[in-house]
Amino acid sequence: MADPATEGRRLSRSFGWLALLGALLVVAGLVGLVYTGVATLTSMLLFGWLLLIGGIVGLLHAIDSRGSDYFWLGVVVAALNIAAGIVVIRHPHGTAEALTMFAALLFLTGGVFRLVGSVVVRGPQFGWTLLQGAFGLLLGLLVLFDWPHSSLYVLGLFFSLALLFDGLGLIAMGVGGRRIVSMVSEQRVTGELPDSPPRDEQKRSND
Repeated sequence: MADPATEGRRLSRSFGWLALLGALLVVAGLVGLVYTGVATLTSMLLFGWLLLIGGIVGLLHAIDSRGSDYFWLGVVVAALNIAAGIVVIRHPHGTAEALTMFAALLFLTGGVFRLVGSVVVRGPQFGWTLLQGAFGLLLGLLVLFDWPHSSLYVLGLFFSLALLFDGLGLIAMGVGGRRIVSMVSEQRVTGELPDSPPRDEQKRSND
């Protein structure tokens, strides 16, 4: 049976590494917020490589399962992913412009639907839904009116914010986990949290 103190130190070390990873993500997110153009290019290249690697893995899986009913479907999907990955890697700026246009259209349509839905339904969340719709519509218009120049910073901004909030979440998880492990270890040392009842008591309770 593993020593509780050793397990506690191991868990505390793991949560420490988790907090360190979160700190690195926070730093990367802050740098990306300053250099949004670099963050946009990085996110596009990362997206392209993910498509390419995913397509290669899918193609290998399809070849491994040849003879099945879904062989050709797997080959076609893998080929599309590989082709899309190559296009994104070779033309990251053009891909950023296309994705920025797509994001602006999503903001516009989502904002319009929320505005219309809030006015028609007038539910208990009327004001909040109306505010969300107006914000989405305004954001879509701002991105669309500044396109294609907005493609230089919009995706990088979203990518950096995602890194920042994910990093903060990992830091909170790591620090909270280390604190809980420390509290449990202290309770075990002081005897407030016994490991298990004696065997004689367990036997009497089972009888």
